[in-house]
Amino acid sequence: MPPKQSLRLGPLPALLGYRLRLAQQAVFRDFGATVSDLPPGRVGILLLIEANPEVTQSRLAQAVGLDRSTIVGVLHALEAQRLVERRRGADRRTNGLLLTASGRAFVAGLKRRIRAHERRVAARLTAQERAQLLTLLAKLAGK
Repeated sequence: MPPKQSLRLGPLPALLGYRLRLAQQAVFRDFGATVSDLPPGRVGILLLIEANPEVTQSRLAQAVGLDRSTIVGVLHALEAQRLVERRRGADRRTNGLLLTASGRAFVAGLKRRIRAHERRVAARLTAQERAQLLTLLAKLAGK
């Protein structure tokens, strides 16, 4: 069998989208291996609910960029896992979202694994480079 030749990448290495996608794939692979209980999007939802007790479904959907029907399905799944509960809001038209006791314990374990994951994926960066990367990514995202 002949040796494999490198594939020429043409302009790809100079494209932000290409480099971001490669980085995202590497980070998500490590995330999946470390924090494999839930997909990253659901982990993010749990972390937002923890940080914002009694957040409404609408505010949460807006924060994560999901439409209302999609967030309802995600929340049903998290409720079925007994991680999240809905509480009737003061105006009775809205529900506030809270982590259950088992949800709080689950999130505490997730956060420990996420910290280990973050240390691993940023191991090649200095603290200053990591901070700069976060700033630049936020800038690209318009945040």
